[in-house]
Amino acid sequence: MQLENKVIFLTGGSTGIGLDCAKAYAREGASVILVARDGAEAGKQAALLGEKHLGFECDISVDDQVRSAIKRVLDRYGKLDVIHNNAGIASPSKPLHETSDQEWDSLMNINLKSVLYTIRHGFEALKLSRGNVLNTSSLVGVIGQEIHAAYTATKGGMNTLTKSMALDYAQYGIRVNAVCPAGTWTPMLRKWAGEQPDPQRINRYLDEIHPLGYCPEGDVIADASVFLISDQARFVTGHIMHVSGGAEIGYRRISS
Repeated sequence: MQLENKVIFLTGGSTGIGLDCAKAYAREGASVILVARDGAEAGKQAALLGEKHLGFECDISVDDQVRSAIKRVLDRYGKLDVIHNNAGIASPSKPLHETSDQEWDSLMNINLKSVLYTIRHGFEALKLSRGNVLNTSSLVGVIGQEIHAAYTATKGGMNTLTKSMALDYAQYGIRVNAVCPAGTWTPMLRKWAGEQPDPQRINRYLDEIHPLGYCPEGDVIADASVFLISDQARFVTGHIMHVSGGAEIGYRRISS
């Protein structure tokens, strides 16, 4: 029960890595608040976790909605221990010159600007709890990725933002870290795979880019996330934790 009595605000918690994290947090004793654009699904998943959890609609790219969501959490639970900025989108898969203004703005607002809103409205509560922040980034924010320029820009920004936040908030006892997957099977990854020039090859490719030999499910990210927000990581801040099966190390020949 590494997270017993913790109150965790989790964005994008109704599916994918977010849902795997929600389940892991609940198993470790936390009260989890799942927010997502699909409020019905967030509520359904929270109910499956148990009565002390909560799920509702929130568009994290809209400041007023985030403010209202965090107020709702504080009104019900009386505190906030962790903000996990997990929500994100990965489409479109395009080089930069083919990316429209709307596509660029949507990626930036959902993947990156949303962190401004959650911290703006949750900061005072985190100060009181000496809590922590976890950001879901991506290995492509470290090493880049072809045909995915705008998305990789948001994740590169997430990584440096994490480090700057860690420096700014250390004086308050607030830790800030990021978890950095490579390939992880989620609905979002499956959508990305379908947008590739040769989708039939993508499963094998995603297995082979990981030296450990397979593309994992989201539970591996959830386990790392439990550690980073728990007291076991009490002296870890500003860290971008690669949970990647070694995808970023050395040169690998990917078979055709």
